[in-house]
Amino acid sequence: MNTKKKAIDRVVQPFSNIIKHEEAGAIMLFISVILAIVLANSPLRDSYHQILENTIGIHIDGTTYLNYDILHWINDGLMAIFFFVVGLELKKEFVAGELAQPKKAMLPIAAAIGGMIVPALIYVSLNANPETHHGWGIPMATDIAFAVGVLMLLGDRIPLSLKVFLLALAIVDDLGAILVIALFYSSDLNLLNLTIGLGIFALMLAGNRMGVRNIFFYAILGIGGVWLAFLLSGVHATIAAVLAALPFQQMSF
Repeated sequence: MNTKKKAIDRVVQPFSNIIKHEEAGAIMLFISVILAIVLANSPLRDSYHQILENTIGIHIDGTTYLNYDILHWINDGLMAIFFFVVGLELKKEFVAGELAQPKKAMLPIAAAIGGMIVPALIYVSLNANPETHHGWGIPMATDIAFAVGVLMLLGDRIPLSLKVFLLALAIVDDLGAILVIALFYSSDLNLLNLTIGLGIFALMLAGNRMGVRNIFFYAILGIGGVWLAFLLSGVHATIAAVLAALPFQQMSF
């Protein structure tokens, strides 16, 4: 028994040590990016794209629900988890952290809005052609995953206030760009599902106000309600993830 336990420890311990360091996520992100770039530009690129095009859904009595390709699940599923965690971090800073004071909170928000408007105006000024004019929303987004990854790599070398500022700026910019896509570039927006999602979100806020602290209440409504409704509405589901993080406080199982 001890021999087996030691053998398992030798395998698991290195990974446990990596996970405990905040830089680990950033390192894994950059390794994954490099690997994806290599695969996408190698003889395996066709197979690589074919894998991402495979669909995954739920089959019940011959009917398939939520049938999306793997790339869609990554963007609206895994990235939603990422945005949920970032939303929790931001809420903590807005409630009792670096952004608790309105003056401090307005600075990254204003910077993010400027970071969206200025690139869009530059694009419009350089693309008067009607065929390309509609692409003004493309340069608006900041890649929040890479922004956070760079912050994590720097670790304690930069002050906490700067980390929080850049994190808030990146996520507000990213959410703003997602809203632009939803409002100006989505042709199949389902207002019914969007309304249902916002209604369930309001129910989560009401539960928070009433003192509900059970994590399963928020998990069921957040995943099975807000996230699912936004996914079906055509709006990027990462917005639902950030919204779902807002009602969370100290929870209990």
